[in-house]
Amino acid sequence: MLINAIEGTTRRLGKAQGYNGLPVKDHVIDGLRAMTTSWQPTPAEIKAIADGAPIHVTLLGSSHPPILLALGEVPK
Repeated sequence: MLINAIEGTTRRLGKAQGYNGLPVKDHVIDGLRAMTTSWQPTPAEIKAIADGAPIHVTLLGSSHPPILLALGEVPK
């Protein structure tokens, strides 16, 4: 998956630690603070998903925060 700079990016996580930085959009969902990132599957990944491959989400650390997984807008 390729990292996209999501529209409305408010900051980049990890940049201060020497990483490229993950663009996030800070906002509120149902009164709760949230961060959204954007990912674009490669053509090979699109084919694999269409063929039934699952999408895995990996969180670093030992506790799992609540997350949402959703589709963005279709590119124009």
